[in-house]
This record gives sequence, structure tokens and C-alpha cells, in this order.
Amino acid sequence: MRGLRKVLTPFAPDQSGAVSVLYSMGALTVVIDAGGCTGNICGFDEPRWHTARSAVFSAGLRDIDAILGRDDLLIRKLEWAVRAAQSRPETKDAFRFIALVGTPVPAVIGTDYEALARIAEKKTGLRCVPIAANGMKLYDSGAELAWTALFRKFAGAAEKSGTVGVIGYTPLDFDARTRAPFKAAFGECAVYGLDTGLDALQAAGGVRENVVIAPSGIAAAKFLKQKFGTPYRMLDPFAEKLLRPEMEQGQKKILIVHQAVTAATLEGLIQARNPAAQITKASWFMTPPECGSFVTLREEDDFTALVQRGGYDLIVADAVMRDLAPEFDGLWIDARHFAVSGRTE
Repeated sequence: MRGLRKVLTPFAPDQSGAVSVLYSMGALTVVIDAGGCTGNICGFDEPRWHTARSAVFSAGLRDIDAILGRDDLLIRKLEWAVRAAQSRPETKDAFRFIALVGTPVPAVIGTDYEALARIAEKKTGLRCVPIAANGMKLYDSGAELAWTALFRKFAGAAEKSGTVGVIGYTPLDFDARTRAPFKAAFGECAVYGLDTGLDALQAAGGVRENVVIAPSGIAAAKFLKQKFGTPYRMLDPFAEKLLRPEMEQGQKKILIVHQAVTAATLEGLIQARNPAAQITKASWFMTPPECGSFVTLREEDDFTALVQRGGYDLIVADAVMRDLAPEFDGLWIDARHFAVSGRTE
């Protein structure tokens, strides 16, 4: 049934994905809403909220403010927040830039984000990045908007180095919370959105190559290649942890359900070891053509029907989906995906 969820919870919307990208960037992030969208982001969609600080604010729009499009109130609030931070020694340099993140309300009333950003820059003296999320798409679409906007705004030419740029990180897709596992995989690297801020973005033109670890980073990687000639490849460095000996034996039928880069990376690893394996990839989220063919999942019934008709020997997917396939008696490999289940362990 369309829209019916009996097992899965609603997925995070695009504004949540945008805020997740910005979370560790040193931005003053303003969600242009009445408070509800920001509450969902902080309470449910951002796993770092209870362990790491970030300046995420709600515009606090009232009904009349939204109806009349009173952007001057938002600008005054921005000015106050910036001046208040700059007046205190401990927070003087807390904000490196401002990010304005859209929601359904400004989308409905036709807010001019670019104009709002220009006014904010003049009034506060900080650079401002508008991200026109509308709350109608999923987290990866918002993350894509954020990555592209950030690199377009800040990436500059720099002396070439041996550093690898890692694009696409958010904790909605990855369990890693430090740069260490990425450094082990790629050597010297800048994992944008993890422990790097504005300085890393500004030096993005000098990296040796970019590695895209989630579909949300592909558009930004293409932009950087066009502007600076930086090559890129797609790879999830953690997909190898999902390999099992059973995958390497015989003509196994395998279903992989995850974000597209993870699924494509795992498919390549399996096929390198067992060319006879018959692999189907499926995803609830973006499936760019660079990642190969996918079955697109929209409803819970889509997954149930896929498993019933597939005759799979192995399924690689978040364990929360197990209840959607009660008749499956093969090997289930738990590939935890926070964006699907909200599980952190």
C-alpha cells in the first residue's frame, strides 16, 4: 500500500541531509522553518546531536511571517547571533560562514535564497551559502545540494598535494566518527564534513584525487573535475567488511540493499572473487548511473515482493528490514544503515 510503513520509520528529508553535511563545518546553520523541522533534525536525524556541538538554529517563522515573507526578521536574528558570538572571547571565531537551509515553508512561498544570502553577507560580514532544500525529497538529495553549494562557494585553486579528498561523508551513511579509518584506507586525506571545515574546502582545488563514498558527492566531484581537472573515483572503503566466505562459492544469488556506492563497491568485490555470483542491487535512495543498475525501492511491499520473487541465497541489508521478508531462509548479513533504521549499534 502506498505510503504505509509497518516496519520502517520515515526516512530523513533533504533538509536533514544538508544540515548533516554542515554539522562539523563551523557554520552558523539556519533552518528556515517554524521549529518543527529543526526539532526533527536535532531529535532524530542527526546522531551526533548528543555528543558534538554545532550551531544549528531555527528561523522560528510564525504563520504571519511566512505569509508575508518577512525576511527582514530573519536577517535581524542573524545579525544578533553573529554579533553576540563575536562579542565574547570564547566564541569570537565560532562562525566561519552562514548556511541557510530551506524547508517546505520557504519553498511554498517562493523564497529567493540567493537574494537572502546576499543581504545576510552585507549585514553580517560573513559569507553565506543558500541551500534550497524543500522537505519533499530524502536526505541524500539535501546532502547533494549542500556539497555542491559548498564547493561552488569556497573551493579555490591551490598548490597540488598528495592529499586525497573524500566527498560524501555523513553519519546517516557511515558509522565512522573519526578520520582514522579513512586515513588507513586512503593515506593522507581530507574527509569533508567529518573533521575538516572551511580551510579544507578552500584548498579542495589542490587535492590529488577525490574519492566519492556516497551518491550525494558525485555532483560535487564532477564540478571539481570540471573546474580544477581533479580526477575522481567511487569507492566505499568499508564495504569489504561485509564480505563473507559464502559469497565466494558457486552461483550464489545475492541481494544488496544499501546506498548506491556501498552496494556498487561490494558488488565489485564479490565479482572479483566469484564471477559466477548473480548480484542484484537495490536502494531506497539515489541510484546514479555511475553505480550500475538498481532496483528502486519506494514502499515496504516493494522489498517484500523483490525477496519473494528473487530466490536469493544471501541478502546484505540492514537487519531492521528482516521483518519485511519473513519467508526468507537464507543468510542475512546485517549492513547497518542509519538512514534506514536509525541504529547506531
